Amino acid sequence: MSLSRTDFIAFAVAQNVLRFGQFQTKAGRQSPYFFNAGLFQDGASIGRLAKFYAQAALASGVPFDMLFGPAYKGITLAATTAVALAENGRNVPFCFNRKEAKDHGEGGTLVGAPLKGKVLIIDDVISAGTSVRESVELIRANGAEPAGVLIALDRQERGQGVQSAVQEVSSQYGIPVVAIATLHDLIDYLHGQPELERNLQAVERYRAEFGVA
Repeated sequence: MSLSRTDFIAFAVAQNVLRFGQFQTKAGRQSPYFFNAGLFQDGASIGRLAKFYAQAALASGVPFDMLFGPAYKGITLAATTAVALAENGRNVPFCFNRKEAKDHGEGGTLVGAPLKGKVLIIDDVISAGTSVRESVELIRANGAEPAGVLIALDRQERGQGVQSAVQEVSSQYGIPVVAIATLHDLIDYLHGQPELERNLQAVERYRAEFGVA
């Protein structure tokens, strides 16, 4: 695997997963772009996405024993990333949770391998950090250790205070957050795309107003 951040941005745009226009974020901001990993909807696209996740996980240097995917988007991301890692010689177990506990069969909220060792959380983006908080609590409650969080896109914008949502999560839980690509990478990509460059000023204005270093 040798996939760049630019490759990922181009891929997300081509799949219409990274869109431009006017979108309201969870924070109530009007964003000129929107990223939704749930729009990777077929085998080829989710398979390629998993390769980006696997490469980022391996390149990060974060030690991990298994993957955890928070419901719902993280379920597919963790499963397919585990496949991509295995294809590259790193076979690790994975687990995900249900939103509601199952009261029959095996019961409980967890599906897949038992949570143990160092657990890498796989998600698409970090907005309010709610999904990460719930994941960290669940992992620790099962006697395992959260090793870090791997996301697709870091929006690099302020969260509750002066830090970004990603920085808040990293400092609050003492774990690294690794992103396949960032807002900075997106802006670099737009500079070289004549058909998309009309969106550049709006994205740069948004970064100037809400961005962090």
